[in-house]
Amino acid sequence: MDLNTELRQFRQQQQTRRVFLGRTAQGVGTFALASLLHSSLFAATKKPAAKDKWLGVVNPLHFPAKAKRVIWLTMAGGPSHLETWDYKPKLAKMHGEPMPESFTKGKQIAQLQGAKLNCFGPQLGFKKFGQNGQEFCELFEQMGIVADEMCLIRSMTTEAINHDPAHMFMNTGSQIAGRPSAGAWVTYGLGTEADDLPGFVVLTSLGKGGQNQPIAARQWSAGFLPSRFQGVQLRSKGDAVMYLGTPPGVTRDQQGDVVQAVNSLNKKYDAVVDDPEIATRIAQYEMAFQMQASVPELMDTSKEPQSVMDLYGCKPGDGSFASNCLLARRLAERGTRFIQLYHKDWDHHGGVKDGVTLKAAEIDRACMALITDLKQRGMLKDTIIVWAGEFGRTPMSQGGSGRDHHNAGFTIWLAGGGIKGGISYGATDELGYSAVENIVNVHDLHATILKLLGIDHGRLSVKFQGLDVKLSGVEGAKPIQGILA
Repeated sequence: MDLNTELRQFRQQQQTRRVFLGRTAQGVGTFALASLLHSSLFAATKKPAAKDKWLGVVNPLHFPAKAKRVIWLTMAGGPSHLETWDYKPKLAKMHGEPMPESFTKGKQIAQLQGAKLNCFGPQLGFKKFGQNGQEFCELFEQMGIVADEMCLIRSMTTEAINHDPAHMFMNTGSQIAGRPSAGAWVTYGLGTEADDLPGFVVLTSLGKGGQNQPIAARQWSAGFLPSRFQGVQLRSKGDAVMYLGTPPGVTRDQQGDVVQAVNSLNKKYDAVVDDPEIATRIAQYEMAFQMQASVPELMDTSKEPQSVMDLYGCKPGDGSFASNCLLARRLAERGTRFIQLYHKDWDHHGGVKDGVTLKAAEIDRACMALITDLKQRGMLKDTIIVWAGEFGRTPMSQGGSGRDHHNAGFTIWLAGGGIKGGISYGATDELGYSAVENIVNVHDLHATILKLLGIDHGRLSVKFQGLDVKLSGVEGAKPIQGILA
């Protein structure tokens, strides 16, 4: 054996010893942690598939899938169900009267705690749309065109009553920060069909209301899953991803050589330390290199037919919710598995009438266009669209013209892949305070989405801190059978 070979083996032994000692010094250590984690997590991350494309741990699927992908439209701030989807004539009649104590006594109230509670009637008109007579706000004329594709869940509930934990709960099934988001779970479970784009993409828009509440990146975190499953935020104006462009004076071939060299070193290092995050690093270097070509083409909507731009009501690169809906369709076409849009400024503690009027103008045509466009392309049948805030608003007034946060009953809607269209499911009481019929919680919603994607929510779990952690929680979630086609 020559000297170079002996030195190389010695360095590898030393590296392995340092890694072992370093890791076992960290509490339970990685080797103890490996015994706690679900075996499929390491099995899948240890040896990535060809070209590092993730194929998912649910392979084969648990059920025949009705859908391949999810587009989740998040109305950040908490839309008022009482001005949008859930008309309450009794509340209108009681406008200005004291709220009956029987509805509110002992209940969780956010900023109205201790205040005088008066009924606040619906501030906007409602009408019926579609062949099935779906009743919702008259401002949603464009969505009325596709009402027979929409399933309104009027009995939604959640546990959280303030914005950030409510977003966490809606996204991850837990108010505890650090849990994987729904998009991370779905891409971990199913992989992605895209070769040159992330499997989970996030887009944000603000609109004209100006309430720019921050949306933290932990909302699309991978939590304790390998970081390759976290959402990638694409900016809809300017550079879609910071520092994605090739540096001046460097050709794409030269950069490809650098990526190949770096990944070669990472693979050698991974062979020594066997760390899932190294596998993630290898995959993400390659993905970033591919995205340098794919993302500019994705974001350039100038070549879309004018008829499509008119359908959505947007201009190329204007950063609007409508533009993001068009980008969501383009991402879905290219194989992205989970696409989440955040449209801000729904937090109407005051001026709920004007606020919802403004928001309706920003989203109405775009939501209709997304459903219509997907249907025309034969994609709606295998795409789940979810429209939801993090909670609803109170039937009591706040400041005379607004509504407080509310978690006991509100409305979301779904369309597409395996969902019955043209129906309303569940109901709130006569004043719109509590869900009273076919009550749905966030865990049920997650279980339903996973089922439509071919996943048994009870079997998609990872051992973490001694628990079998699931997106759908451990409280006995059930898919919402009444909304499945």
